Amino acid sequence: MHKASRHKVALIVPAYNEGTVIRRVVTELRSTFDKTNYKYVIIVVDDGSKDNTVKQARLGGAYVIRHILNTGSGGATATGLSYAAQHGFTIATTSDADGQHAAADVLEAVQVMTQGDIDLLIGSRLLDKRGMSRLKRLGNTGLSTLTNTLFGVWVTDSQSGLRAFSRQALHELKWQTSGYEFCSEMLWRAKQLNLVISEFPIRAIYTDYSKSKGQNNWNGFNIVRTLIKRRILEFFGE
Repeated sequence: MHKASRHKVALIVPAYNEGTVIRRVVTELRSTFDKTNYKYVIIVVDDGSKDNTVKQARLGGAYVIRHILNTGSGGATATGLSYAAQHGFTIATTSDADGQHAAADVLEAVQVMTQGDIDLLIGSRLLDKRGMSRLKRLGNTGLSTLTNTLFGVWVTDSQSGLRAFSRQALHELKWQTSGYEFCSEMLWRAKQLNLVISEFPIRAIYTDYSKSKGQNNWNGFNIVRTLIKRRILEFFGE
C-alpha cells in the first residue's frame, strides 16, 4: 500500500479576520493535495473573526470550527490539533491564514513526516532566508536564542507557524499560553515529553497584507515577558 494512502491528514489553518485571503489559501491547499493520495481535510479554526472569514473559508472547501471569542493564536491552534486527535488523524499540519506559507511547503512537511521518526516538524524560514527582511531575521533569531536559553531547545525559527505533528504529538502535546508565545512553549513541552523535533527549510511569502498581519516589535516584547514569567513560575513549582 502506498504510504500516502495509510495516512489521514488534517491541514489546520487558524484564522482571525482573514476574509480577504482565506478562500485563496484554502483553495491552494486543496489544489495541491488533490494531486496526491493523501486522505485530507482542511480545517479552518475561526478565532472569533468579525468579518466574513467563515463564509470565505467554507466557499474554499474548508471545514470550519468557530470560536465565539478571540482566544489567540495558541488557543486556535490547540483547538485544531485537539479536533485532529479526537477524529483519528495520523498527521496534522498548521499554517498561517494570511498566505505566508506555500501550499507546496505544507505538502513537503507531510511527506517528511511519512518518511522519518519525527513528532514535531518546524518549517524554518531561517534555513532559506529568501524573502525575509534583515529585521525579521534578527527578531526571529533572537526569540529562537531565548527559547534555547530558557528551555534548552534549539531550532532556527522558533516562531514559525508552519508545523507538522505526529499522532503521538497530537495526543500528548499541550501548552498553557494562548498568544504568539505558544510557539516557543510548544517546543519546551515537546522536549519534556521526549518528542523528536526536527526542521526543514521553507520559503516565506511576504506581501503587504501578510506584513500588516504579522508580529510587531511590541508583540516580541510581550512574548519575551510571558516566556520568562512562565519559566520562573514553573521553576518554583507554581
